[in-house]
Amino acid sequence: MPFIVSAFTIVTLIIGWFGIKMTKTARDLAQSTGLGEALMGAVFIGASTSLSGITTSVSAAASGYAELAVSNGLGGIAAQTAFLALADITYKRANLEHAAASAENLFMSSFLLTLLAIHALALSVPTISIFGVHPATFVLIIIYIFGVHLLARTHETPMWLPKKTRDTSSEAEDKSRRHGNHIWKLWIRFTLYGTVVALAGWSLAQLAIPLGEKSGLSDGIVGGIFTAVSTSIPELVVAITAVRMGALNLAVGDIIGGNAFDTLFIAASDIAYREGPIYADVSSAEQFWLANSMLMTSVLLMGLIYRERHGPGNIGFESVVLLILYLGGLVSLSLVG
Repeated sequence: MPFIVSAFTIVTLIIGWFGIKMTKTARDLAQSTGLGEALMGAVFIGASTSLSGITTSVSAAASGYAELAVSNGLGGIAAQTAFLALADITYKRANLEHAAASAENLFMSSFLLTLLAIHALALSVPTISIFGVHPATFVLIIIYIFGVHLLARTHETPMWLPKKTRDTSSEAEDKSRRHGNHIWKLWIRFTLYGTVVALAGWSLAQLAIPLGEKSGLSDGIVGGIFTAVSTSIPELVVAITAVRMGALNLAVGDIIGGNAFDTLFIAASDIAYREGPIYADVSSAEQFWLANSMLMTSVLLMGLIYRERHGPGNIGFESVVLLILYLGGLVSLSLVG
């Protein structure tokens, strides 16, 4: 146990160091390429920080641990949404959801709810399969790709624009730095930092599994709490770092985009799971994480639309509710498990 705790601490520090570097590089890329912070955070950072989680889920599914694979993905979505509330606490000027107002973040929140709803539909008919894979898996992958395309269109030609206030974050596109060699160097650095963060996150998950097993809890709770939180630490580091740098849309985009990518954990796990559709072998713990993730995302979306400037403890009402929902979920599942 002392070795596991020490290794866990060291790997977390590695994630912190390289996560900060990756966030700074992503901010420079968002400016230099014109992609924008929200799109950069939602697609590139969101996918990069989620690689450790999808590796954990796929390896668990391939080994026959359906509950662990699914709960890792759904529990990670809930944990990362709660992390956005922690990032809100670190931003003193105003409520983070008020300041990080963009059409892209609104679109991604709605898109995330759509992806989660597909999982809910699949759970209602869990035994349907095509060559041992649930049809929802194919639908999910197609819709995710199409959704990313729509997100890019939303960034290029937004049909909705937020009302600007003195606390609204603004992005300045740095056209003077849009040079091919410079951008390629940034992409190389981003890929390097992202690879280190992904490998470190995967290592955390491998360390978290024995910690969870020693607790005597079920696979669903171990995946939804221990591995989900450990593989979500990169998102927390990136979100807080982005907020501290003033890249607010990058922080929110990282969390929401990472959550959207995390819905693919189950699709990849379903393909790797060779005992039939993975939805047929999940427990009530995974159904709970799915419902709670949908509820938390809905609360976040309302906060992004309502845009409360100041709330309890200088954070928005949605951040308070998100923490209550997540912590309440942890307590409820721990008592049941």
